[in-house]
Amino acid sequence: MVLSLGVSLALFLMTLVSLVLTLLGIGLFTTPWLLYAVRMHAGQRRVLAGEWAGLSIPASYRPLPPGPRGVTGHVERCVLMLKDPATWRDFIWLITDAIAGFVLALLPVALIGYGAEGWVMFAGVWRAVAGDYWYGFIHVDTFGDAVQCAALGSFVLLLGCYANPHLIKAHFQLARGLLAPPRGAQLAQRVEQLYETRHDAVDTSAAELRRIERDLHDGAQARLVAMGMNLGTIEALIEHDPGKARQLIAQARQSSAEALTELRDLVRGIHPPVLAERGLGDAAEALALRMQVPVEVDIELPGRFAEPVESAAYFAVSEVLTNAVKHAGAEHIWLDIHYTHEAGGMLRISVTDDGQGGADISKGSGIAGVERRLGPFDGVLAITSPPGGPTMVTMEIPCRPT
Repeated sequence: MVLSLGVSLALFLMTLVSLVLTLLGIGLFTTPWLLYAVRMHAGQRRVLAGEWAGLSIPASYRPLPPGPRGVTGHVERCVLMLKDPATWRDFIWLITDAIAGFVLALLPVALIGYGAEGWVMFAGVWRAVAGDYWYGFIHVDTFGDAVQCAALGSFVLLLGCYANPHLIKAHFQLARGLLAPPRGAQLAQRVEQLYETRHDAVDTSAAELRRIERDLHDGAQARLVAMGMNLGTIEALIEHDPGKARQLIAQARQSSAEALTELRDLVRGIHPPVLAERGLGDAAEALALRMQVPVEVDIELPGRFAEPVESAAYFAVSEVLTNAVKHAGAEHIWLDIHYTHEAGGMLRISVTDDGQGGADISKGSGIAGVERRLGPFDGVLAITSPPGGPTMVTMEIPCRPT
């Protein structure tokens, strides 16, 4: 009720005044900040809709350029926000929420309060108001009237217990009807997202192929070529200089061992054997044991997942753990991997460290690479990293056990 009548109405009036003041130029500077506040208010209602009514209200704001610089930047940002259809949906929702949303939020409280009032009358208050008070259609005067008040109050309480969940859901359905983008816009946004994730997946695959080619060319291939040359030299020297031939044979044996090690490392980088044989849980534990910093592991999974999902999750965990060791200066890391059946099934991974904090996606390519890796699976990544730490990286991948 407070959010609907108080905050929504106040933001509507302030935004309306600011829009009028754009004609004088003042609103060009105040409107963006007010629209930011409106978006935060609408975002909070989206969260409550999910927690209280199980309703998903997607946000579809158009991306904005970096923070404004100077007068031109403020004006450009204001114009872009006013051209966004989502801005006007928020604006219409504000006044609707202040009226209809307030009523729908008030009714559940009113039903419970009015029903309890009947029992308050029955408890003895009827004596103080006898002859001068009406409870609904009952004129409170005698004890018999108080009994009728209790009966009516019980009916209103039962009505509230039945109707209140529907009233609360109706409140959030009203918000979803106004805040959610039209279905056509949602489909267009989904198509654009799929296009971007497919493009990122193709780029990632091409980069991975280039890495494999480079590693083979610079590593194992070079050693195998050198080993072949040594064998040719050995063939020429084996009769005239057996001692030198033995030295070259030892070098060839060492080169073959090193080439085999590099090939194994390359294969492990493509798809670790432990991941293929034992699954994500054991592979993540093995990965944690190889870290230079102690990693406390808490893994609870119902079984195996699709191979691409396990691979994406494994390398995402590997990248985040490596970042925590190299850049965060952490002394301890906690890795949690769990599966929940909410929202059709979700693999949830969190990596927390006690490092210096201050992690920023825009300052490095590692986390951006993790986002690209999770993108084809509709996975999401969130980072909480205040200065001084701790840092928590949370990843979610929609999936189901195989």
